[in-house]
Amino acid sequence: MRKLAIGIAASGALALTGLVAPAASAADSPDLVFSAVTVNSGKAVVVGTAATVKVPVTYTLTRPSDLTVDYKTTFAGILLYRGTLSRMANEIDPEDAPTCTTTATTDTTVTESCKETLALDPENLYSASDATTWKAAGLYSKIDQDDDDSDGHIHLGYDYDAWGPLGSGVQIKRAARLTVNASPEPVKKGGTITVTGKLTRANWETGTYTGYTTQKATLQFRAKSATSYTTVKTVTSGTGGALKTTTKATKDGYYRYVFAGTTTTGSATAAGDYIDVR
Repeated sequence: MRKLAIGIAASGALALTGLVAPAASAADSPDLVFSAVTVNSGKAVVVGTAATVKVPVTYTLTRPSDLTVDYKTTFAGILLYRGTLSRMANEIDPEDAPTCTTTATTDTTVTESCKETLALDPENLYSASDATTWKAAGLYSKIDQDDDDSDGHIHLGYDYDAWGPLGSGVQIKRAARLTVNASPEPVKKGGTITVTGKLTRANWETGTYTGYTTQKATLQFRAKSATSYTTVKTVTSGTGGALKTTTKATKDGYYRYVFAGTTTTGSATAAGDYIDVR
């Protein structure tokens, strides 16, 4: 069992705000079963440098029929973490109480289908090490009153028990950006077009986008009258994420770069840049 510091606003919504010191071992943990845990519909979560990303989570909770979870004095839900349950390197807690619907009951158990939202703020991603697969864990807590409400929140401490890892977890990736510029314009048919661009990705430590080097980006072309792009060639990003190549002018149309992404970084597609061929 560990202890979190949380704040409950006047509206009653939960905001879990960080891991504190471990509490005593929970020999009296309730008999809970978290199953069918799915984070973000099984897709990677891509996070930039500013906007908080809302991550949906669905799961099934089976609890003893005599155990009440009221989300005022007790709480059950899913969190994400890196590391181990006993020594988390980082964690993401539920933003609000989940919405649960009872799907089955027996003399001894209640089974519920639950939905919750995790709020992934870039400020809570501390380094490139957070761009990895996070594990999911079920948690159950009993809240203990603490201190005052001088800042508009009732600050509470609560001990929680966690079960995990559950399901396949989720991959958290750094957002990428991609630009393109084709020149000169206009260009004579058969002439040389130079296509430049830049591949950058979110740096959570600095809150900026920085160059992503030695990565493959695909140069694509779409004729003015066409509806889809075709691949021209593959280009490798250089210093500062710079992209540069040349191609022959054949017809009016749009050039763009496409980056497929990596295990740590999301995909990106530049908006097409139009070239007038005369």
